[in-house]
Amino acid sequence: MPFLILKSSECPYAGAVILRGARSGDGTRMILTHVTIVVKDQNAALEFYTKKMGFEKKADYTNPGQPRWLTVGPKGQAIEMVLWQAGMGSDPNLPASHKQAGIGTRWVLEVDDVRNTFTELKAKGVKFKDAQPRVEGWGFSADLIDPDGNHFTIHETRKPSAGTDWAKAGKT
Repeated sequence: MPFLILKSSECPYAGAVILRGARSGDGTRMILTHVTIVVKDQNAALEFYTKKMGFEKKADYTNPGQPRWLTVGPKGQAIEMVLWQAGMGSDPNLPASHKQAGIGTRWVLEVDDVRNTFTELKAKGVKFKDAQPRVEGWGFSADLIDPDGNHFTIHETRKPSAGTDWAKAGKT
C-alpha cells in the first residue's frame, strides 16, 4: 500500500493522505525525507524560512566534531530541508554543490492559492522574480529566490474543467 488515509477524529491529520513511500525493485521501502539547501549563514536562513516562509524548525544540534545540523520544513509535513552552511564540514565525499550557496536545484511548493500566498510572502519581504504570479495553462506559479540565491516556485494546479484545452487532451 503506497499511501494511508487517516480516519481517526483524534488524529490531527485525519482525512489526509499520507504517502508511505514507494517500493524499490527489490521491494524495500523508499521515501524522501531530506533535501539540502546550501546557505551562506544558517542563522539568517533559519530566520528567513521560519519568519518569512512560515516553516518550522525541525532539528538543530551539533554532534562533537561535526557541523551543525539544522533543518526546517513546511508545517505538518515530514520532509526536512537541511540548511547546510556552504563550505562546512571536511568530508571529502560531500558534493561540490555543498561548497557554494545558490547553485542547487529549484524546489516547487504546492499551495492552495498562489495569488494569496504571493501577496502574503511579498509582504514579509520575500523576493520574487516576477511582479505578479504567472497564469499557465495548467494553473498558476510564481518564482522566488531566498537570500542565498536558491530558487523556489510556488505552484497552484488549476482544477480541470471541460472548457480547458489541457483537460480535453487528457492531461492532468
